[in-house]
Amino acid sequence: MVLKRQSLSLFLGFLLTSLITPRSIARFVVEKNSLRVTSPDKIKGTYDCAIGNFGIPKYGGSMAGAVVYPKDNKKGCKEFDGFGISFQSKPGALPTFVLVDRGDCFFALKVWNAQKAGASAVLVADDMEEPLITMDTPAEDVSSAQYIENITIPSALIEKTFSEKLKKALSNGDMVNVNLDWREAVPHPDDRVEYELWTNSNDECGVKCDMLMEFVKDFRGAAQILEKGGYTQFTPHYITWFCPQAFTLSRQCKSQCINHGRYCAPDPEQDFSSGYDGKDVVLENLRQLCVFKVANEAKKPWLWWDYVTDFQIRCPMKEKKYNKECADAVIKSFGLDGIKIDKCMGNPDADSDNPVLKEEQDAQVGKGSRGDVTILPTLVVNNHQYRGKLAKGAVLKAICSGFEETTEPAVCLSGDVETNECLDNNGGCWQDKIANITACRDTFRGRVCECPLVDGVQFKGDGYRHCEVSGSGRCKINNGGCWHESQDGHTFSACLDVDGAKCQCPPGFKGDGVKSCVGLCMQSESSENVGAQGLSKSLVFKLVLLYYPKQWGDVYESPLYDKANVLTYLCLGHQDALMETRKSACLSTLLVNILFHLLIFDCADVDECEERKACQCPACSCKDTWGSYECSCSGDLLYIRDQDTCISKSGDEVKSAWTVVWVIFIGLTMIAGGGYVVYRHKLRSYMDSEIRAIMAQYMPLDSQAEVPNHVHEERA
Repeated sequence: MVLKRQSLSLFLGFLLTSLITPRSIARFVVEKNSLRVTSPDKIKGTYDCAIGNFGIPKYGGSMAGAVVYPKDNKKGCKEFDGFGISFQSKPGALPTFVLVDRGDCFFALKVWNAQKAGASAVLVADDMEEPLITMDTPAEDVSSAQYIENITIPSALIEKTFSEKLKKALSNGDMVNVNLDWREAVPHPDDRVEYELWTNSNDECGVKCDMLMEFVKDFRGAAQILEKGGYTQFTPHYITWFCPQAFTLSRQCKSQCINHGRYCAPDPEQDFSSGYDGKDVVLENLRQLCVFKVANEAKKPWLWWDYVTDFQIRCPMKEKKYNKECADAVIKSFGLDGIKIDKCMGNPDADSDNPVLKEEQDAQVGKGSRGDVTILPTLVVNNHQYRGKLAKGAVLKAICSGFEETTEPAVCLSGDVETNECLDNNGGCWQDKIANITACRDTFRGRVCECPLVDGVQFKGDGYRHCEVSGSGRCKINNGGCWHESQDGHTFSACLDVDGAKCQCPPGFKGDGVKSCVGLCMQSESSENVGAQGLSKSLVFKLVLLYYPKQWGDVYESPLYDKANVLTYLCLGHQDALMETRKSACLSTLLVNILFHLLIFDCADVDECEERKACQCPACSCKDTWGSYECSCSGDLLYIRDQDTCISKSGDEVKSAWTVVWVIFIGLTMIAGGGYVVYRHKLRSYMDSEIRAIMAQYMPLDSQAEVPNHVHEERA
């Protein structure tokens, strides 16, 4: 009886597998990445390879290395230490890519042995001409569980013809360098990543189930950050099978399936007579799907991770709590609507399709670039199946590589996922250390050099050697990179807050306005050199006055002023006896201070008095100030700055006032006289014409015809 039951179980499993196998083979897609040979030239090129479904592929990155084909243990099924072989790279050398042959042991064991010997990556050479396949881990091999968990290096399967080219080049003594590239293993079309996890609620299915459960717990935090920020769209999926029509009424189908054999799962303990049945797993899978659906409708899809994690902890099969009662308690603890979830699950005894599970079976079939889902668990990122170890760091790398460049969230740049390349020499990008501004921007795939946007002000340039502020507000950022200085309560700046404007020294200053030494120290007025500095005493004195006018301005009025004695005055403090070495030390300190100011402040104060640019009238007395000048007049005179002249404060003011009055008076008189002359002329002309008209009536002129008399006789 037991034998018959076991035979039926095996037969049922075979039927379930065989029904789905034809579709799977037709739609199975092997996830590939590029393997580029960079030397020797005769085999240089790009070749396909299949990513291993264990270890940690460097999604979003690449790895360069040198290929090594061991003389012994060519298949890698034994430890290389026993053959005295080490693949550990020497300091400064390229990482080692170990080439091993397929056969005799699991793929994972080959990679594990190579990793222990110091390999950085493993290439497995296929032993037959066939399309590439995915190297997977052993299904239920307990002995392999320990080393599979510890595999951290990437691996790939390569075609037989390509492996023979590599072996031939190595046998000829050529150095074979390759580059394994994962940067385009996951497409990144936009700033949001869609990913899905094909999982199972069964916690008694062996090593893979344990790894899956551990992954869900570890990845929950990162997944929720990504989902809450709108960076990702996650969808859980569950694999189910259907029971063949001929066995739907059998005890096995009834115990493993719901909805009359439409949706089935393998028995958790692989024992139909005890423990939980496959239909218990199907029901919990369905419940978890409905939890996600209800949570998603409530705009909280991340609650799926909370429910699944807590269900694993609170409702394990080992403690006989894997049931609806425990599940309802977990659902209630998260405030989810249990009634909606029960309604979503429907009737498991109905002889009809369940819409939720029917949709899951349809989703198992590959679409587009994604093949059928046949491996459990399976992670799909941007419609491409993930290959590698199901661990938080590795999966997060794969998801982050799916973001468009510079759009990845902060969690992708965390220390356990990516290193910040901007910390090393600023990534080779432009940087303003004074303002603490950099063009280096760290991304998941590496740094980019882009001129930044700071406080609404955009920097422009190539980002590598040059960035400068532009547009309005440019003077807010490090004063636009221009000179500025405050002294005695006055502030001057060479920055013009206009787009495209360059640094320009304000009135009263000269220079180009930029923070650099313009060579003021290169000219010398005298051949009197001080020590080995090559600067004249006269120039040193002028530099001191230029940058220390307040402290040393009284030197001009000092009787000790002399080009030959200026250093004595400044450095000796009126002490004539001083050792020459102390003179040199004093001078060096003085020059350092002067040059420090020259390097920082490029706009030099203009001496308007010495250069005769202002205050040049005969009665003017000029005194230079920082950024300007002061002009006074001798005697009782007042200086007019705009006209650069002196006028009297008293008498001249009265004379000027009377002059204005007399000018106005004379002007008015002339206007009145002119008006009177015009008036008299017009009046006289009018009267002459009237008199002539009257006289013409009584005494006509000889040259004038008689004018009719219009005067009334009575009036005459």
